[in-house]
Amino acid sequence: MTATLHAPTVTSEDTPRSWQKSQRLTALLAELQARPQTTAQLAATFGVGQRSVQRDLEALRQMGHAVHEETPGTYVIPRNGTLLRPAEVLAAYTALRLAHHHSPALGGHYRRALHTLSLALPEQVRHTLNASLRGGGGTLFTDRQMELIASAWLDSQVLRFDHRESNGVLRTGVDLCVYFVEISRTSLAPFVIGLNRATGTVETYKLSRMTNLCLLGERYEADPTFDPQAYLSDAWGVIGSLGGVTVTVRFDPDAAYRVLEGGFPQSTLIRGDGFVDIEFHAGVDETGLPRELLPFLLSWGARAEVLSPPEVRRAWLAELRDALSRFGD
Repeated sequence: MTATLHAPTVTSEDTPRSWQKSQRLTALLAELQARPQTTAQLAATFGVGQRSVQRDLEALRQMGHAVHEETPGTYVIPRNGTLLRPAEVLAAYTALRLAHHHSPALGGHYRRALHTLSLALPEQVRHTLNASLRGGGGTLFTDRQMELIASAWLDSQVLRFDHRESNGVLRTGVDLCVYFVEISRTSLAPFVIGLNRATGTVETYKLSRMTNLCLLGERYEADPTFDPQAYLSDAWGVIGSLGGVTVTVRFDPDAAYRVLEGGFPQSTLIRGDGFVDIEFHAGVDETGLPRELLPFLLSWGARAEVLSPPEVRRAWLAELRDALSRFGD
């Protein structure tokens, strides 16, 4: 897979003040697309003066948004595109709420997205939903990370960053052409998938381990043949690979009912007469081991036994023996 680079463009880092205003403009756009509001209402919502709101409205106009003054001091911005039906809004809200609870790295983005979705619902429902959101989680730093990743992907700009590998080694100066953003089904943590310009291969990086992000200004053309579904076809979470490995696991009868409930990705039942044998297909890392599958297998304790392949069984046993040597009587 290759990426075609275009002439560099001039970029500059936002100051904290301009970053805050950018966030406010995005939220203001969502508010005015939901319903007409007065400058006094908007000023109270965002904790600024009405003159600041007027300047923000002018900024939205300059960005190309049709800001209409319905009555003196009351403004609205028509929404383009097809709106979600209420049931679809609630479905999307529920999915985002799950991520909000279990993946705090993007807490700020999740809360704003949840608030935006709630604007499409009646006031009594919106009030209850927003009152139920917990605070905390996420920081300006992690929010800024996602903003840079989004800009890199949407504007086809090469993204440079450092990345802390799972073994603790720091990789510096990774230049990535972003192809996709995926949420791990096991941890709900966000990952970035793209073409590493140095290696020429598609690789996966965990957002929380990415530091010193910056846009290089060079533009690229994404590979039109890249298929996220194919790339992640053997991923237990987000680690995809060519081929992967099939792991056979035997579960004790007292765990059978839980296993037979199903819901496990890339799994095939091969025996179910008391003991339950299941084959799991999972992607492997550079060592050839299914690192994302192993924690799941270990979580069953003595109720699950890895039967094959031998290298995975050895790794599984080594983890159990290490735990016993540290904490056993």
